[in-house]
Amino acid sequence: MSLREVVLLDGYIQSIYLAIYADKLMLLDGCCRPDVPMVLDYIQTTLQRPISDLKVVVVSHMHPDHAGGASKLRQATGCRIVSAQKAKQWYAGVGGQLMHLVDTGLAYYVAKRQNRRPKNLWYSAHLHPDITLSDGDCIPGFEDWQVFETPGHTDRDLSVFHKPTHQVYTADLIIKLRHKFVAPFPIYDPAAYRQSLEKIKNLQPSKVMMAHGRHLAIDAATFDRLIADAPKYRRTIKDTIIHKLLWRRGKRSLFK
Repeated sequence: MSLREVVLLDGYIQSIYLAIYADKLMLLDGCCRPDVPMVLDYIQTTLQRPISDLKVVVVSHMHPDHAGGASKLRQATGCRIVSAQKAKQWYAGVGGQLMHLVDTGLAYYVAKRQNRRPKNLWYSAHLHPDITLSDGDCIPGFEDWQVFETPGHTDRDLSVFHKPTHQVYTADLIIKLRHKFVAPFPIYDPAAYRQSLEKIKNLQPSKVMMAHGRHLAIDAATFDRLIADAPKYRRTIKDTIIHKLLWRRGKRSLFK
């Protein structure tokens, strides 16, 4: 069965993309925890389909608006979770647990900026996928979709490419803010991030589906600007705090 359409749903703080086939459904990312009832209601009420038609949920990376609803969706529907093939959890160890708390706090901050009512965003720091894939692999049961590793934002970001139509879902690789495109925050590996942008550019996508910025056609010249303007240094919470402390210390020294 061929793809009928990819519908865009307005999630709690991000765009959600649902691939619709006559006999199955796939979510291109794992949503926020409070998005789960809305997604299930859309399947049952709008599509008038059983929730068991949701066969796969892709988790592009482990942030709250991309992984927060995945396990709840699996519990409700029996779907399989697909993620990147990595040896260890993103939020591993004590440092990882702290980072999980910080990232959840950042999601609440984004919700506040968007004037969203506070909702429960808590989700497990550890993901246990049913299927792990590497660069260029096709998604089992949805072989017309191919995953590409697009790290930089984290070490395990996935983009999902529909081969027949050249549509690509890039999660947080590109953020659209009003009239401009920007890099996401954080950036853990600037060199890998630029390579990821180059990889998506080379796919010559007909449409880029973004988690923050909806979906648009992005031409090669815009990709080139994004690559040229991409961060040259790490941009994380820790790096930002250190930079501000050093800046303030240097500023004080000017007045000694």
